[in-house]
Amino acid sequence: MARERSREDKLFAAAVLRRSFELSGDEHRQGFRTVYEGVLRDLGLADEDVAEYLRVHAPAVDAALGRRGP
Repeated sequence: MARERSREDKLFAAAVLRRSFELSGDEHRQGFRTVYEGVLRDLGLADEDVAEYLRVHAPAVDAALGRRGP
């Protein structure tokens, strides 16, 4: 049986998804909104929570995406 993911794990996953779309310039496309909103719903998160997490943890999220520094 899989372990329950922590809120921190859920925020990180949603932040990686959001950031990947931001970097590709697709964050306003309907496909992104549909996928992202579904992920938020499934994880029990709000976009505001993810935005705040991303503000604080951007370097770790960018590192997960293979980006280095500014």
